[in-house]
Amino acid sequence: MSAHIRVVHKRRETITALPLYHAGHLLKKQNKEKDFKEYYGEIRGATLFLYKDDTQDTYTEMLDLEQLKSVELDTFYKKKEPTIFTLSLSSEKVQLKLDNPDTAEVWRGFILTVGKKDIPKNLQLLPGQMMQLKETLSQERKRNPKLCRGPTLPPRPMFLKSLDSNNDSTSPPKDKSTTELPSCFFDVTRQEAEQMLKANPEYGSIILRPSTLTNNYALTLRQPTPSGPVIKNYRLTHTNSGFVIELDTPVTASSLNDVLKYFLEKTEHRLHPYVTSQAYDTRIEASPAPKCITLPTAKEVPKAQVAPTLRLQTTEELQSPPVKPEEGEYVNPDDVSPKISHLDDELRRAVQKRRQNIYSNSGREEENQTNEHSFC
Repeated sequence: MSAHIRVVHKRRETITALPLYHAGHLLKKQNKEKDFKEYYGEIRGATLFLYKDDTQDTYTEMLDLEQLKSVELDTFYKKKEPTIFTLSLSSEKVQLKLDNPDTAEVWRGFILTVGKKDIPKNLQLLPGQMMQLKETLSQERKRNPKLCRGPTLPPRPMFLKSLDSNNDSTSPPKDKSTTELPSCFFDVTRQEAEQMLKANPEYGSIILRPSTLTNNYALTLRQPTPSGPVIKNYRLTHTNSGFVIELDTPVTASSLNDVLKYFLEKTEHRLHPYVTSQAYDTRIEASPAPKCITLPTAKEVPKAQVAPTLRLQTTEELQSPPVKPEEGEYVNPDDVSPKISHLDDELRRAVQKRRQNIYSNSGREEENQTNEHSFC
């Protein structure tokens, strides 16, 4: 015979030692699984406990909502249809399925409230349900105030203050030991530092980071043990003279580099600072040949268009005018000036015709003279 539901709740509260905020039936599936499995879920503290049914005393699975990054809806809000949303945790992704969209919205509100330590603003809930979320947030803050997240980002250390204050000429010079950061310093939260050490152990085992307390720091390390790796966190309090490592017996150091040196010595240098690996090139490519430089070609100078040169006349030709034959004087055609050779054929024919006329005229005159003597 199964125990009464009240008895079961009392037993679960004794086992988990956490207050109950919300409970109900739901379906759950991981990314590697094909089908959803039915569970009875309870949100106790910042943990979601999953049972096979509502009569089981001990839980089957649990999800740490402190590692919650986001909650994304996979289906739109539709009445009388199942609603599926995905929980993105630091180490895995889990899908939850609710038959009623209103019930799914209540589950989403409680998960975000206990995981983010803040009530979401875009919830579609009734006023009474919003009052339950406010009471849950108040109880969770009183239960463990150290786990409550304040601002989204940790407070900025002194070395990250604005440049205006750093460049102020009236302020005294700052100690260089507080501004020189080791290579293993990262501006991350506690959960992010732990995830970095778990995901990439080959990069190192020690991370320095800002603390949630103003102007303080923290150190997160991953130390191997016979039973498996263990994550530890140490607080570093900043003082005027340096830093204080808050151990059972506090240890002082003048700078963060000295803090890191102290941890390396105490662990016999079996741990190493966390330094991300830099990518290296694996191929050598030949450099491209230089482009040919074409020199500008010399422009062709146009040839000058010069008029043909005229033959210069000699001084004698300029001084002595050409001699004209007297009228009636016989001109021998053979004594013609050498310039006739330069005349064209037409001119030559004219000269020949002129010569024939001269001979014919002279023959007629001689014949007339002979006839006159014969009459006498």
